[in-house]
Amino acid sequence: MDAAVKKAVKLHLKSSVGCVSFEWVSGMLFIWLPSGRRLSYVKPQMCINQFGSESVSYMGTDSQKHWCRIESYGPKFVENIVQAIARDLLCYAMKNLSDMFIVGHVHDEVIIECPPDVKYQDICSIMGQAPPWLPGINLRADGYTTEFYRKD
Repeated sequence: MDAAVKKAVKLHLKSSVGCVSFEWVSGMLFIWLPSGRRLSYVKPQMCINQFGSESVSYMGTDSQKHWCRIESYGPKFVENIVQAIARDLLCYAMKNLSDMFIVGHVHDEVIIECPPDVKYQDICSIMGQAPPWLPGINLRADGYTTEFYRKD
């Protein structure tokens, strides 16, 4: 991933790793996710990090919400990609559960209010379906029933 990001930023060439693509367009780094959604990084450029190695930086906001240059590296891009794909998978599951009364979601869990005769195993089965944009992914969902929300 690190090499693919650097290739896109340094050479302005599109590159891919598996089902994820990296592209530099008009001063932006785009990371195309399997779902078709993309992550964007403003004004990416190559820099030398504190360890003397080449890295990618981009413009963004820091913890105090100030606009500044943010240094990144391969594992951080991987983390962003993994979290984004997880979000897309959750949205796909929620879309498939659109006939249910979803009252909330927290990270990778869906909170559904339903009659007592609804089996949570059926809901888990729906959530475990692979989306067409990521065929072959091995998904599994667990669940439980409760009269009030709690973390299990």
